[in-house]
Amino acid sequence: MRFLDGQTPGHDLTYDDVFLVPGRSSVASRFDVDLTTADGSGATVPVIAANMTAVAGRRMAETLARRGALTVLPQDVAPQAVTEIVAWIKSRDTVWDTPLVLRTGDAVADALNLLPKRAHGTVVVVDDGGRPVGTVDEAACLGVDRFTRLADVLDPSPLTLPMGTPAREVFEALGGTRGVALGLDADGRLAGLLTGLGALRAEIYTPTLDAQGRLRTAAAIGINGDVAVKAKALLDAGVDLLVVDTAHGHQDKMLDALRAVRATVDAADIRVPIAAGNVVTAEGVRDLATAGADIVKVGVGPGAMCTTRMMTGVGRPQFSAVAECAAAGRDHGVRVWADGGARHPRDIALALAAGASAAMIGSWLAGTYESPGDLLRDEAGRPYKESFGMASKRAVSARTRGDGGFDRARKALFEEGISSSKQLLDPARPGVEDLLDGICSGVRSACTYAGARTLDELHDRAVLGVQTVAGFTEGTPHGL
Repeated sequence: MRFLDGQTPGHDLTYDDVFLVPGRSSVASRFDVDLTTADGSGATVPVIAANMTAVAGRRMAETLARRGALTVLPQDVAPQAVTEIVAWIKSRDTVWDTPLVLRTGDAVADALNLLPKRAHGTVVVVDDGGRPVGTVDEAACLGVDRFTRLADVLDPSPLTLPMGTPAREVFEALGGTRGVALGLDADGRLAGLLTGLGALRAEIYTPTLDAQGRLRTAAAIGINGDVAVKAKALLDAGVDLLVVDTAHGHQDKMLDALRAVRATVDAADIRVPIAAGNVVTAEGVRDLATAGADIVKVGVGPGAMCTTRMMTGVGRPQFSAVAECAAAGRDHGVRVWADGGARHPRDIALALAAGASAAMIGSWLAGTYESPGDLLRDEAGRPYKESFGMASKRAVSARTRGDGGFDRARKALFEEGISSSKQLLDPARPGVEDLLDGICSGVRSACTYAGARTLDELHDRAVLGVQTVAGFTEGTPHGL
Protein backbone atom coordinates (compact mmCIF):
# COMPACT_ATOMS: atom_id res chain seq x y z
CA MET A 1 0.00 0.00 0.00
CA ARG A 2 1.21 3.48 -0.81
CA PHE A 3 -0.24 6.94 -1.05
CA LEU A 4 -0.74 8.81 -4.31
CA ASP A 5 2.27 10.80 -5.54
CA GLY A 6 4.29 9.84 -2.49
CA GLN A 7 2.01 11.72 -0.10
CA THR A 8 2.71 11.17 3.57
CA PRO A 9 -0.36 12.19 5.58
CA GLY A 10 0.57 14.29 8.57
CA HIS A 11 -2.39 13.15 10.64
CA ASP A 12 -4.41 10.00 11.28
CA LEU A 13 -7.13 9.05 8.83
CA THR A 14 -10.38 7.16 8.95
CA TYR A 15 -12.20 5.41 6.12
CA ASP A 16 -14.07 8.50 4.90
CA ASP A 17 -10.76 10.35 4.53
CA VAL A 18 -9.25 8.07 1.90
CA PHE A 19 -10.01 6.58 -1.50
CA LEU A 20 -8.52 3.89 -3.74
CA VAL A 21 -6.97 5.03 -7.01
CA PRO A 22 -7.72 2.77 -10.01
CA GLY A 23 -4.68 1.28 -11.71
CA ARG A 24 -3.85 -0.84 -14.72
CA SER A 25 -5.49 -4.22 -14.28
CA SER A 26 -5.41 -7.60 -16.00
CA VAL A 27 -8.24 -8.93 -13.83
CA ALA A 28 -11.08 -9.23 -16.31
CA SER A 29 -13.85 -10.36 -13.97
CA ARG A 30 -14.67 -9.92 -10.31
CA PHE A 31 -15.12 -13.70 -10.17
CA ASP A 32 -11.39 -14.03 -10.89
CA VAL A 33 -10.75 -12.59 -7.41
CA ASP A 34 -10.08 -14.99 -4.53
CA LEU A 35 -11.36 -13.52 -1.26
CA THR A 36 -9.92 -16.25 0.97
CA THR A 37 -8.28 -14.91 4.12
CA ALA A 38 -4.66 -15.76 4.92
CA ASP A 39 -4.96 -15.65 8.72
CA GLY A 40 -5.67 -19.30 9.52
CA SER A 41 -9.32 -18.68 10.37
CA GLY A 42 -10.51 -20.75 7.42
CA ALA A 43 -12.79 -17.96 6.20
CA THR A 44 -13.13 -17.78 2.43
CA VAL A 45 -14.54 -14.25 2.52
CA PRO A 46 -13.05 -11.52 4.75
CA VAL A 47 -16.03 -10.97 7.05
CA ILE A 48 -16.18 -11.78 10.77
CA ALA A 49 -19.40 -11.30 12.76
CA ALA A 50 -18.45 -9.59 16.03
CA ASN A 51 -19.00 -11.26 19.39
CA MET A 52 -21.97 -9.05 20.27
CA THR A 53 -25.06 -10.50 21.93
CA ALA A 54 -27.30 -8.63 19.48
CA VAL A 55 -25.40 -10.07 16.50
CA ALA A 56 -23.79 -13.45 17.05
CA GLY A 57 -25.98 -16.50 17.64
CA ARG A 58 -26.36 -19.95 16.17
CA ARG A 59 -28.40 -18.76 13.22
CA MET A 60 -25.88 -16.06 12.29
CA ALA A 61 -23.01 -18.52 12.69
CA GLU A 62 -24.67 -21.16 10.52
CA THR A 63 -25.60 -18.78 7.72
CA LEU A 64 -22.30 -16.91 7.52
CA ALA A 65 -20.18 -20.06 7.69
CA ARG A 66 -22.18 -21.52 4.81
CA ARG A 67 -21.18 -18.43 2.79
CA GLY A 68 -17.52 -18.43 3.79
CA ALA A 69 -17.52 -15.95 6.68
CA LEU A 70 -17.07 -16.60 10.41
CA THR A 71 -19.05 -15.71 13.54
CA VAL A 72 -17.60 -15.19 17.03
CA LEU A 73 -19.98 -16.30 19.78
CA PRO A 74 -20.06 -13.80 22.71
CA GLN A 75 -18.12 -14.41 25.89
CA ASP A 76 -21.34 -14.05 27.93
CA VAL A 77 -22.67 -17.36 26.60
CA ALA A 78 -22.34 -20.11 29.21
CA PRO A 79 -19.87 -22.90 28.32
CA GLN A 80 -22.64 -25.52 28.35
CA ALA A 81 -24.65 -23.42 25.91
CA VAL A 82 -21.60 -22.95 23.68
CA THR A 83 -21.14 -26.72 23.56
CA GLU A 84 -24.75 -27.17 22.43
CA ILE A 85 -24.57 -24.33 19.91
CA VAL A 86 -21.30 -25.53 18.36
CA ALA A 87 -22.63 -29.09 18.06
CA TRP A 88 -25.76 -27.75 16.38
CA ILE A 89 -23.78 -25.62 13.92
CA LYS A 90 -21.48 -28.50 13.00
CA SER A 91 -24.46 -30.75 12.35
CA ARG A 92 -25.88 -28.36 9.73
CA ASP A 93 -25.70 -29.10 6.03
CA THR A 94 -23.10 -27.07 4.18
CA VAL A 95 -25.43 -26.29 1.25
CA TRP A 96 -29.05 -26.68 2.37
CA ASP A 97 -30.55 -24.33 4.94
CA THR A 98 -32.16 -25.48 8.19
CA PRO A 99 -35.95 -25.32 7.70
CA LEU A 100 -38.56 -24.01 10.11
CA VAL A 101 -40.85 -26.90 10.96
CA LEU A 102 -44.42 -27.16 12.29
CA ARG A 103 -47.16 -29.80 12.25
CA THR A 104 -50.53 -29.77 10.51
CA GLY A 105 -52.31 -29.27 13.84
CA ASP A 106 -50.34 -26.15 14.71
CA ALA A 107 -51.98 -22.75 14.31
CA VAL A 108 -51.42 -19.87 11.91
CA ALA A 109 -50.24 -17.90 14.96
CA ASP A 110 -47.38 -20.39 15.41
CA ALA A 111 -46.31 -19.88 11.81
CA LEU A 112 -46.47 -16.09 12.12
CA ASN A 113 -44.17 -16.28 15.14
CA LEU A 114 -41.60 -18.32 13.20
CA LEU A 115 -41.68 -16.66 9.79
CA PRO A 116 -39.62 -13.56 10.80
CA LYS A 117 -36.73 -15.84 11.75
CA ARG A 118 -35.83 -16.66 8.15
CA ALA A 119 -35.22 -14.45 5.15
CA HIS A 120 -36.96 -16.95 2.88
CA GLY A 121 -40.25 -16.58 4.85
CA THR A 122 -41.34 -20.21 4.64
CA VAL A 123 -42.46 -22.74 7.26
CA VAL A 124 -42.50 -26.42 6.31
CA VAL A 125 -45.37 -28.49 7.65
CA VAL A 126 -44.46 -32.13 8.34
CA ASP A 127 -46.30 -35.25 9.48
CA ASP A 128 -45.44 -37.33 12.55
CA GLY A 129 -42.75 -39.13 10.57
CA GLY A 130 -40.96 -35.90 9.60
CA ARG A 131 -42.11 -36.06 5.98
CA PRO A 132 -43.23 -32.77 4.41
CA VAL A 133 -46.90 -32.34 3.61
CA GLY A 134 -46.76 -28.69 2.53
CA THR A 135 -45.41 -25.21 3.09
CA VAL A 136 -46.81 -22.01 4.59
CA ASP A 137 -45.72 -18.43 3.91
CA GLU A 138 -46.96 -15.07 5.15
CA ALA A 139 -49.43 -14.68 2.27
CA ALA A 140 -51.13 -17.91 3.27
CA CYS A 141 -51.62 -16.55 6.78
CA LEU A 142 -53.37 -13.34 5.72
CA GLY A 143 -57.13 -12.99 5.98
CA VAL A 144 -57.59 -16.02 8.24
CA ASP A 145 -58.09 -16.43 11.97
CA ARG A 146 -54.83 -16.81 13.91
CA PHE A 147 -56.15 -20.08 15.38
CA THR A 148 -56.72 -21.62 11.95
CA ARG A 149 -54.89 -24.95 11.58
CA LEU A 150 -51.99 -25.04 9.15
CA ALA A 151 -53.57 -28.03 7.43
CA ASP A 152 -56.20 -25.60 6.10
CA VAL A 153 -53.81 -23.01 4.62
CA LEU A 154 -50.70 -24.91 3.50
CA ASP A 155 -49.53 -25.34 -0.08
CA PRO A 156 -49.72 -29.12 -0.54
CA SER A 157 -47.37 -29.42 -3.51
CA PRO A 158 -43.93 -28.02 -2.71
CA LEU A 159 -40.94 -28.93 -4.85
CA THR A 160 -39.06 -31.81 -3.21
CA LEU A 161 -35.62 -33.07 -4.24
CA PRO A 162 -33.02 -35.44 -2.80
CA MET A 163 -30.48 -33.76 -0.54
CA GLY A 164 -27.66 -34.67 -2.90
CA THR A 165 -29.12 -32.68 -5.78
CA PRO A 166 -26.49 -30.20 -7.07
CA ALA A 167 -27.29 -26.55 -6.37
CA ARG A 168 -27.37 -25.69 -10.07
CA GLU A 169 -30.03 -28.33 -10.67
CA VAL A 170 -32.06 -26.99 -7.74
CA PHE A 171 -31.90 -23.52 -9.26
CA GLU A 172 -33.08 -24.81 -12.62
CA ALA A 173 -35.85 -26.89 -11.06
CA LEU A 174 -37.14 -23.77 -9.31
CA GLY A 175 -37.00 -21.83 -12.55
CA GLY A 176 -34.78 -19.08 -11.14
CA THR A 177 -34.35 -17.32 -7.82
CA ARG A 178 -37.96 -17.48 -6.63
CA GLY A 179 -39.55 -20.24 -4.57
CA VAL A 180 -38.13 -22.91 -2.25
CA ALA A 181 -37.14 -26.53 -2.67
CA LEU A 182 -37.33 -29.05 0.15
CA GLY A 183 -34.46 -31.48 0.54
CA LEU A 184 -35.36 -35.03 1.51
CA ASP A 185 -33.17 -37.75 2.97
CA ALA A 186 -33.17 -41.35 1.71
CA ASP A 187 -36.31 -42.12 3.74
CA GLY A 188 -38.26 -39.13 2.44
CA ARG A 189 -37.92 -37.11 5.62
CA LEU A 190 -37.35 -33.35 5.55
CA ALA A 191 -33.64 -32.60 5.86
CA GLY A 192 -33.15 -29.12 4.36
CA LEU A 193 -34.52 -26.18 2.43
CA LEU A 194 -32.98 -24.25 -0.43
CA THR A 195 -34.22 -21.16 -2.21
CA GLY A 196 -33.32 -20.36 -5.78
CA LEU A 197 -31.14 -17.52 -4.53
CA GLY A 198 -29.54 -19.86 -1.99
CA ALA A 199 -28.76 -22.33 -4.78
CA LEU A 200 -27.15 -19.52 -6.77
CA ARG A 201 -25.06 -18.47 -3.77
CA ALA A 202 -23.98 -22.06 -3.17
CA GLU A 203 -22.27 -21.94 -6.58
CA ILE A 204 -20.55 -18.62 -5.80
CA TYR A 205 -19.41 -18.95 -2.17
CA THR A 206 -17.17 -21.59 -0.59
CA PRO A 207 -18.23 -22.53 2.96
CA THR A 208 -15.93 -22.06 5.95
CA LEU A 209 -15.26 -25.69 6.86
CA ASP A 210 -13.14 -27.53 9.41
CA ALA A 211 -10.96 -30.55 8.65
CA GLN A 212 -14.01 -32.84 8.88
CA GLY A 213 -15.95 -30.78 6.36
CA ARG A 214 -18.24 -29.18 8.97
CA LEU A 215 -19.13 -25.50 9.35
CA ARG A 216 -16.71 -23.50 11.47
CA THR A 217 -17.43 -21.10 14.32
CA ALA A 218 -15.39 -19.09 16.83
CA ALA A 219 -16.01 -18.04 20.44
CA ALA A 220 -14.79 -15.25 22.70
CA ILE A 221 -13.22 -15.32 26.16
CA GLY A 222 -12.85 -12.34 28.49
CA ILE A 223 -9.73 -11.69 30.53
CA ASN A 224 -11.31 -12.13 33.97
CA GLY A 225 -11.59 -15.32 35.98
CA ASP A 226 -9.85 -18.57 35.12
CA VAL A 227 -9.35 -18.05 31.41
CA ALA A 228 -7.45 -21.31 31.02
CA VAL A 229 -10.47 -23.28 32.26
CA LYS A 230 -12.76 -21.32 29.94
CA ALA A 231 -10.44 -21.87 26.99
CA LYS A 232 -10.30 -25.61 27.69
CA ALA A 233 -14.12 -25.77 27.81
CA LEU A 234 -14.35 -24.03 24.42
CA LEU A 235 -11.75 -26.34 22.92
CA ASP A 236 -13.66 -29.34 24.23
CA ALA A 237 -16.82 -27.90 22.67
CA GLY A 238 -15.14 -27.95 19.26
CA VAL A 239 -14.70 -24.22 18.70
CA ASP A 240 -12.45 -23.55 15.69
CA LEU A 241 -10.97 -20.21 16.77
CA LEU A 242 -10.61 -18.51 20.17
CA VAL A 243 -10.91 -14.75 20.63
CA VAL A 244 -9.45 -13.26 23.81
CA ASP A 245 -11.36 -10.02 23.99
CA THR A 246 -11.36 -6.84 26.01
CA ALA A 247 -11.85 -3.18 25.07
CA HIS A 248 -8.28 -2.23 26.06
CA GLY A 249 -6.14 -5.08 24.82
CA HIS A 250 -2.77 -3.49 25.53
CA GLN A 251 -2.69 -4.16 29.26
CA ASP A 252 -0.90 -6.60 31.55
CA LYS A 253 -4.08 -8.49 32.44
CA MET A 254 -4.71 -9.20 28.76
CA LEU A 255 -1.14 -10.38 28.24
CA ASP A 256 -1.40 -12.75 31.21
CA ALA A 257 -4.75 -14.09 29.98
CA LEU A 258 -3.40 -14.53 26.45
CA ARG A 259 -0.38 -16.47 27.68
CA ALA A 260 -2.69 -18.75 29.67
CA VAL A 261 -4.88 -19.38 26.62
CA ARG A 262 -1.83 -20.01 24.45
CA ALA A 263 -0.52 -22.55 26.95
CA THR A 264 -3.91 -24.26 27.07
CA VAL A 265 -4.13 -24.54 23.30
CA ASP A 266 -0.57 -25.81 23.01
CA ALA A 267 -1.13 -28.37 25.77
CA ALA A 268 -4.26 -29.63 24.02
CA ASP A 269 -2.21 -30.02 20.82
CA ILE A 270 -5.07 -28.61 18.75
CA ARG A 271 -4.41 -26.32 15.81
CA VAL A 272 -6.83 -23.57 16.83
CA PRO A 273 -5.86 -19.95 16.01
CA ILE A 274 -6.04 -17.35 18.77
CA ALA A 275 -7.21 -13.80 18.09
CA ALA A 276 -6.76 -11.10 20.72
CA GLY A 277 -7.44 -7.41 21.13
CA ASN A 278 -8.24 -4.65 20.87
CA VAL A 279 -5.23 -2.42 20.15
CA VAL A 280 -4.45 0.47 17.79
CA THR A 281 -0.65 0.72 17.84
CA ALA A 282 2.36 -1.20 16.55
CA GLU A 283 3.51 -1.69 20.14
CA GLY A 284 0.19 -3.29 21.02
CA VAL A 285 0.50 -5.71 18.11
CA ARG A 286 4.04 -6.60 19.09
CA ASP A 287 3.11 -7.36 22.69
CA LEU A 288 0.05 -9.46 21.80
CA ALA A 289 2.03 -11.38 19.18
CA THR A 290 4.76 -12.09 21.70
CA ALA A 291 2.16 -13.29 24.22
CA GLY A 292 0.76 -15.82 21.76
CA ALA A 293 -1.79 -14.21 19.44
CA ASP A 294 -2.07 -15.38 15.83
CA ILE A 295 -4.50 -12.59 14.93
CA VAL A 296 -4.76 -9.14 16.51
CA LYS A 297 -8.01 -7.20 16.59
CA VAL A 298 -7.59 -3.52 15.78
CA GLY A 299 -9.98 -0.76 16.79
CA VAL A 300 -10.72 1.39 19.84
CA GLY A 301 -13.84 3.53 19.62
CA PRO A 302 -15.04 3.19 15.99
CA GLY A 303 -18.02 0.91 16.68
CA ALA A 304 -21.56 2.15 16.08
CA MET A 305 -22.63 1.31 19.66
CA CYS A 306 -19.40 2.53 21.26
CA THR A 307 -19.14 5.77 23.29
CA THR A 308 -15.51 5.29 24.36
CA ARG A 309 -14.13 8.26 22.46
CA MET A 310 -16.83 10.62 23.65
CA MET A 311 -16.51 9.44 27.25
CA THR A 312 -12.73 9.19 27.47
CA GLY A 313 -11.13 10.84 24.46
CA VAL A 314 -9.30 7.54 23.87
CA GLY A 315 -9.10 5.84 20.50
CA ARG A 316 -7.67 6.31 17.04
CA PRO A 317 -9.07 6.86 13.55
CA GLN A 318 -9.56 3.38 12.18
CA PHE A 319 -7.81 3.46 8.79
CA SER A 320 -4.50 4.66 10.25
CA ALA A 321 -4.81 2.22 13.14
CA VAL A 322 -5.34 -0.71 10.78
CA ALA A 323 -2.51 0.36 8.45
CA GLU A 324 0.04 0.72 11.25
CA CYS A 325 -1.03 -2.45 13.03
CA ALA A 326 -1.11 -4.53 9.84
CA ALA A 327 2.44 -3.46 9.01
CA ALA A 328 3.56 -4.35 12.52
CA GLY A 329 1.73 -7.65 12.28
CA ARG A 330 3.69 -8.64 9.20
CA ASP A 331 6.91 -7.87 11.06
CA HIS A 332 5.86 -10.15 13.92
CA GLY A 333 4.24 -12.94 11.91
CA VAL A 334 0.60 -12.22 12.77
CA ARG A 335 -2.43 -10.90 10.90
CA VAL A 336 -4.96 -8.27 11.99
CA TRP A 337 -8.72 -7.93 11.87
CA ALA A 338 -10.15 -4.44 11.39
CA ASP A 339 -12.74 -4.34 14.17
CA GLY A 340 -15.41 -1.65 13.87
CA GLY A 341 -16.12 1.48 11.90
CA ALA A 342 -17.29 -0.17 8.67
CA ARG A 343 -20.56 1.28 7.35
CA HIS A 344 -20.24 0.59 3.63
CA PRO A 345 -18.56 -2.08 1.47
CA ARG A 346 -15.95 0.55 0.55
CA ASP A 347 -14.81 0.67 4.19
CA ILE A 348 -14.09 -3.04 4.18
CA ALA A 349 -12.21 -2.74 0.89
CA LEU A 350 -10.12 0.05 2.40
CA ALA A 351 -9.42 -1.98 5.56
CA LEU A 352 -8.19 -4.85 3.41
CA ALA A 353 -6.12 -2.47 1.30
CA ALA A 354 -4.56 -1.19 4.53
CA GLY A 355 -3.46 -4.75 5.29
CA ALA A 356 -6.22 -6.33 7.38
CA SER A 357 -6.95 -9.96 6.60
CA ALA A 358 -10.64 -9.48 7.43
CA ALA A 359 -13.11 -6.96 8.80
CA MET A 360 -15.08 -7.56 11.98
CA ILE A 361 -18.64 -6.24 11.74
CA GLY A 362 -21.17 -5.71 14.52
CA SER A 363 -24.26 -3.50 14.44
CA TRP A 364 -24.36 -3.51 10.65
CA LEU A 365 -25.36 -7.18 10.90
CA ALA A 366 -27.77 -6.70 13.81
CA GLY A 367 -30.55 -5.47 11.54
CA THR A 368 -30.99 -8.78 9.70
CA TYR A 369 -33.27 -11.78 9.99
CA GLU A 370 -30.39 -13.92 11.24
CA SER A 371 -29.42 -11.85 14.30
CA PRO A 372 -30.67 -13.25 17.62
CA GLY A 373 -33.14 -10.51 18.57
CA ASP A 374 -36.89 -10.49 18.03
CA LEU A 375 -38.22 -8.73 14.95
CA LEU A 376 -40.10 -5.62 16.05
CA ARG A 377 -41.91 -2.84 14.20
CA ASP A 378 -41.75 0.91 14.74
CA GLU A 379 -44.62 3.38 14.65
CA ALA A 380 -44.45 3.44 10.84
CA GLY A 381 -44.63 -0.35 10.62
CA ARG A 382 -40.99 -0.73 9.57
CA PRO A 383 -39.29 -3.90 10.85
CA TYR A 384 -36.25 -3.51 13.08
CA LYS A 385 -34.15 -5.28 15.67
CA GLU A 386 -32.44 -3.87 18.73
CA SER A 387 -28.67 -3.57 18.99
CA PHE A 388 -26.55 -2.59 21.99
CA GLY A 389 -22.91 -2.13 22.86
CA MET A 390 -21.07 -4.79 24.84
CA ALA A 391 -19.94 -2.26 27.44
CA SER A 392 -23.43 -0.79 27.82
CA LYS A 393 -25.68 -1.05 30.86
CA ARG A 394 -27.70 -3.79 29.19
CA ALA A 395 -24.67 -5.94 28.41
CA VAL A 396 -22.89 -5.30 31.71
CA SER A 397 -26.03 -6.19 33.66
CA ALA A 398 -26.23 -9.52 31.87
CA ARG A 399 -22.51 -10.19 32.29
CA THR A 400 -22.50 -9.48 36.04
CA ARG A 401 -25.76 -11.19 36.98
CA GLY A 402 -23.83 -13.68 39.11
CA ASP A 403 -22.11 -10.95 41.17
CA GLY A 404 -23.33 -9.59 44.47
CA GLY A 405 -25.54 -6.50 44.59
CA PHE A 406 -22.76 -4.14 45.73
CA ASP A 407 -20.32 -5.29 43.05
CA ARG A 408 -22.97 -5.02 40.33
CA ALA A 409 -23.87 -1.50 41.44
CA ARG A 410 -20.21 -0.44 41.48
CA LYS A 411 -19.59 -1.77 37.96
CA ALA A 412 -22.75 -0.06 36.74
CA LEU A 413 -21.16 3.32 37.50
CA PHE A 414 -18.64 2.80 34.72
CA GLU A 415 -20.74 1.58 31.83
CA GLU A 416 -20.05 2.82 28.32
CA GLY A 417 -21.93 2.23 25.10
CA ILE A 418 -25.50 2.45 23.87
CA SER A 419 -27.99 0.11 25.55
CA SER A 420 -30.65 0.19 22.85
CA SER A 421 -30.61 1.22 19.22
CA LYS A 422 -33.05 0.43 16.44
CA GLN A 423 -31.41 -1.33 13.51
CA LEU A 424 -33.92 -1.15 10.68
CA LEU A 425 -34.03 -4.04 8.26
CA ASP A 426 -33.10 -2.80 4.82
CA PRO A 427 -36.05 -3.73 2.56
CA ALA A 428 -33.60 -4.48 -0.24
CA ARG A 429 -31.20 -6.43 2.00
CA PRO A 430 -33.10 -7.81 4.99
CA GLY A 431 -30.98 -10.97 5.33
CA VAL A 432 -27.33 -11.24 6.29
CA GLU A 433 -26.63 -13.03 3.01
CA ASP A 434 -27.96 -9.98 1.18
CA LEU A 435 -25.48 -7.79 3.07
CA LEU A 436 -22.70 -10.26 2.38
CA ASP A 437 -23.49 -10.15 -1.36
CA GLY A 438 -23.06 -6.38 -1.35
CA ILE A 439 -19.86 -6.49 0.69
CA CYS A 440 -18.24 -9.18 -1.43
CA SER A 441 -19.33 -7.52 -4.65
CA GLY A 442 -17.75 -4.25 -3.52
CA VAL A 443 -14.50 -5.87 -2.41
CA ARG A 444 -14.23 -7.94 -5.58
CA SER A 445 -14.74 -4.84 -7.71
CA ALA A 446 -12.15 -2.93 -5.67
CA CYS A 447 -9.68 -5.72 -6.40
CA THR A 448 -10.37 -5.55 -10.14
CA TYR A 449 -9.76 -1.78 -10.09
CA ALA A 450 -6.43 -2.36 -8.32
CA GLY A 451 -5.46 -5.31 -10.54
CA ALA A 452 -5.44 -7.73 -7.60
CA ARG A 453 -6.49 -11.39 -7.66
CA THR A 454 -6.07 -11.96 -3.90
CA LEU A 455 -6.44 -9.88 -0.77
CA ASP A 456 -2.68 -9.81 -0.23
CA GLU A 457 -2.28 -8.52 -3.78
CA LEU A 458 -4.84 -5.81 -3.01
CA HIS A 459 -2.69 -4.63 -0.13
CA ASP A 460 0.49 -4.78 -2.23
CA ARG A 461 -0.99 -2.92 -5.20
CA ALA A 462 -3.26 -0.44 -3.44
CA VAL A 463 -2.66 3.24 -4.15
CA LEU A 464 -4.62 5.59 -1.90
CA GLY A 465 -5.38 9.27 -1.86
CA VAL A 466 -6.60 11.63 0.84
CA GLN A 467 -9.85 13.49 0.25
CA THR A 468 -11.89 16.28 1.75
CA VAL A 469 -15.41 15.92 3.10
CA ALA A 470 -16.60 17.34 -0.22
CA GLY A 471 -14.66 14.64 -2.03
CA PHE A 472 -16.35 11.94 0.02
CA THR A 473 -19.76 13.51 -0.56
CA GLU A 474 -19.10 13.61 -4.29
CA GLY A 475 -18.74 9.84 -4.24
CA THR A 476 -22.11 9.25 -2.62
CA PRO A 477 -25.27 8.78 -4.72
CA HIS A 478 -26.64 12.26 -5.41
CA GLY A 479 -28.88 11.88 -8.45
CA LEU A 480 -32.44 13.08 -8.65
